[in-house]
Amino acid sequence: MKNLIFVSIILSIFSACAQKDKPQILSKEIQIKTALLPAPDDKKDGAMIYGYNEEGEMVVLREGTNDLVCLADNPNNKGISVSCYFKELDPFMKRGRALKKEGKETMEIRKIRAEEVAAGTLKMPSAPSMMYIYYGTDENYDKTQGTLADGQFRYVIYTPFATTETTGLPLKPHAKGMPWLMDPGTHRAHIMVGPN
Repeated sequence: MKNLIFVSIILSIFSACAQKDKPQILSKEIQIKTALLPAPDDKKDGAMIYGYNEEGEMVVLREGTNDLVCLADNPNNKGISVSCYFKELDPFMKRGRALKKEGKETMEIRKIRAEEVAAGTLKMPSAPSMMYIYYGTDENYDKTQGTLADGQFRYVIYTPFATTETTGLPLKPHAKGMPWLMDPGTHRAHIMVGPN
């Protein structure tokens, strides 16, 4: 009998530890509200939103009616980071998430997507495409209201294969908030605008 009680106590401790490690999945409403934080006001009502179900899988929380796609905060990551992007970027973003789910690392994901873009099996937008990002700390995030105090914006404009010669942009900023070009000449070339 003592062994049974001991085993029950140990199992309870392991169960409590497992629950503690499991990320909290916020309600659909709060995920949507938070995902829309970086979106321009005139795009919020019609944006498509990806978030997480109770099992922690990424799912569509809301279908969209305009050209904006927003992502809820990933509950597995430290801090809060939500983003919205032009729908033409969705195939590129989805492919990256799928490869990450397969266990691929960042550099391998970049290589695979570069090969797929070169082969024509992964389509990149033909014109500059906007991405809005809003991020901050867990301590400043109100999970009951879906608000983030003291968050910061960062903006990314994807311009596939752009270079400093074709844009006139520098490869690093020389002043806070100055636009600059990252990954020039590649499929993932993008203009960064935001805090340094």
